[in-house]
Amino acid sequence: MAEPALRCAAHPEVATNLRCGKCGKPICPRCMVQTPVGARCRECAQLRPIPAYQVSWAHYVRATGAGLGAAIACGLLWSLIRVILPLGYLSILLGLGAGWAIAEVVSLAVNRKRGPGLAAIGAGSVVAAYLVSLCLWSWGIHYIFSLWGILALILGVAVAVSRLR
Repeated sequence: MAEPALRCAAHPEVATNLRCGKCGKPICPRCMVQTPVGARCRECAQLRPIPAYQVSWAHYVRATGAGLGAAIACGLLWSLIRVILPLGYLSILLGLGAGWAIAEVVSLAVNRKRGPGLAAIGAGSVVAAYLVSLCLWSWGIHYIFSLWGILALILGVAVAVSRLR
């Protein structure tokens, strides 16, 4: 003898044999939320972002402050090393290092949180570090258009964004 069909709790006109894996409430395919442990109703699924991606405004303020501080420090160091060792290709390593260091400082300031907003702050901080390094020396204007400088900036931004997104 066939079991009588259940009716969805949210859509009583829909017959279903599917139940929530947690509370047992009858659900239809429109109400179902697929989770790693099976089908759940919307109430039991409680879809929330991962805590590492829950970034508040206070985190953004801390990230901006830490990013600017790291940008000034990295920019000064970048400029100093470029004066001591004026090798063009060395700038690529300096850009990569600045991107990594700035991303690490920003990440530590916000307790290892991640997200597109933090990645944008990291990218902006790398650009600020590059601009600080240019402003310190009178020949900085020539470095703006150099291939090594632009490549170093792009790679530094890519490293910072990849570590914070």
